[in-house]
Amino acid sequence: MPIETLVLLAAGILAVAFLYASVGHAGASGYIAVMSLASLAPAQIKPTALVLNIMVASIGSWQFWRAGHFSWRLFWPFAVLSIPLAFVGGYLNLPTHVFKLLVGIVLLFSAAYFFWKPNVDEIRVEPSKPVAILSGGVLGLFAGLTGTGGGIFLTPLLLMMRWAKTKTASATSALFILVNSIAGLLGNASSAQKIPDFVLPLAVTAVIGGSAGSWYGSRKFPPAVIKRLLATVLVIAGLKLIYTA
Repeated sequence: MPIETLVLLAAGILAVAFLYASVGHAGASGYIAVMSLASLAPAQIKPTALVLNIMVASIGSWQFWRAGHFSWRLFWPFAVLSIPLAFVGGYLNLPTHVFKLLVGIVLLFSAAYFFWKPNVDEIRVEPSKPVAILSGGVLGLFAGLTGTGGGIFLTPLLLMMRWAKTKTASATSALFILVNSIAGLLGNASSAQKIPDFVLPLAVTAVIGGSAGSWYGSRKFPPAVIKRLLATVLVIAGLKLIYTA
């Protein structure tokens, strides 16, 4: 990869990690958006996004756990089936046009999420175990197929169904993203997919951006502005993928 392209990619990943971490996510859909705009191949995008997701989700999981927002009782039913199915999704390699279409839809959904804001922050009822297990399995498979962690779907699900308050939902999604990204990456590696050589410098920038964003985001920047900036990038990348599928 030309050094100029790598520098631009690193700058984009740094910005995405910072912005996503500031609103409680690991950034997979944003990383995919940046790499898609750079016209990287799906075989490079998927494992790279998973590696970067693991880096930033690890930071988020630790911080939410330290802050006392994590609930094991809420987390484990969603994770128990998602982990093996994320491995399966990571193992499978979709045709390029299907991957672009599927990920394009994911990016547009992600953009819609960042434009959406819950009007309430209360728990109406906890999900039943069968519903949580089935939901987690579906999200895990989708996470592995697309190279995301599934948190971009789990968080709005928890909030819209009023299964958790905002900080608990973010804490649950952070660890959900981490375990599914690890499983997806292992599945991807098992199908003889090579992790690109340029992952290391991008991982370093993701860690720097994620660490700074998780601290500064809630203290210095208006969340509404950050969400709309993210949504704009996701819409552009999502439409580009769907158009070129």
